[in-house]
Amino acid sequence: MWRPAQIISDRTKHFAEPVGRIVGKTGVQPNALTIFGFLINFGVAWLISQGHFVFGGALILVAGMFDLLDGAVARMTGKVTKFGALLDSTLDRYSEAVILFGLLWYYVWQQDAATEVVLIFTTIIGSLLVSYVRARAEGLHLDAEVGIFRRTLRITVLSLGLMLSAIPDCRETVMLWTLWILAIGTNWTAVHRLIYVWIKTRKAEPE
Repeated sequence: MWRPAQIISDRTKHFAEPVGRIVGKTGVQPNALTIFGFLINFGVAWLISQGHFVFGGALILVAGMFDLLDGAVARMTGKVTKFGALLDSTLDRYSEAVILFGLLWYYVWQQDAATEVVLIFTTIIGSLLVSYVRARAEGLHLDAEVGIFRRTLRITVLSLGLMLSAIPDCRETVMLWTLWILAIGTNWTAVHRLIYVWIKTRKAEPE
């Protein structure tokens, strides 16, 4: 099965490995990079909550670099651990929620922003379910690595939307479209994974 999201993820890891090898020689621990990248996202959330969308969007990409580097450093230095993988996944969920909460906080104080608030809330639910369905499926020894709106794409779309909102007189339109894409894309991916597992189990289990 052709999985564009998986291809993007694999190529990203491929480019991150040379940098991870260099960073690994400095003695920096992978978990330290994970935690530092997570802390950056609090700054992102604050910037967004204050309406500084462009700076917040750019800083999201900076935090994303640490998210790539921690895994690359772990692989290049032979320090891959189960706890490190769990810590990375957990803080990824927290990071995404913190950023979206910053955006939610901004729109709560805006007039006529009920649609944006609902879309952000829907995106938060969808983002959590994308990861939950995969994790639950893996707990049942099933593969649910399908769907395009994985975390890398979600963060990229949000970052681009925030930065493109700087286009004169287009902030509301750009952000509304961005939130619609995220809300629909995340929940569709969660449902896609659920249906995928259902089809696989139907084929494997007797009537």
